[in-house]
Amino acid sequence: MDKVFCVYIATNYPRNTVLYTGVTNNIFNRENQHKTKINKNSFTARYNINRIVYYETFERVINAISREKNIKAGSRKNKIDLINSVNPEWKDLIEESYK
Repeated sequence: MDKVFCVYIATNYPRNTVLYTGVTNNIFNRENQHKTKINKNSFTARYNINRIVYYETFERVINAISREKNIKAGSRKNKIDLINSVNPEWKDLIEESYK
């Protein structure tokens, strides 16, 4: 089975004041880690990052890491525009995929 790597943007719903960009090879598990605050001292736990509102998939980890760096280097406005382009309601995309 081929691995799929995801670059994602998560936020602290309901306020949506913090945007966190990351890479994972299991987006479902990663969202669960954010929601349960598995690492209590992490940035995502401190800022209550609990909803994935954007993601892209890649077949090669090197491409995912490159895209993550590209997104992180962009402005907050660029990240918001990216989210709004595919998810204007800022729904939890992982929860939506279970419906």
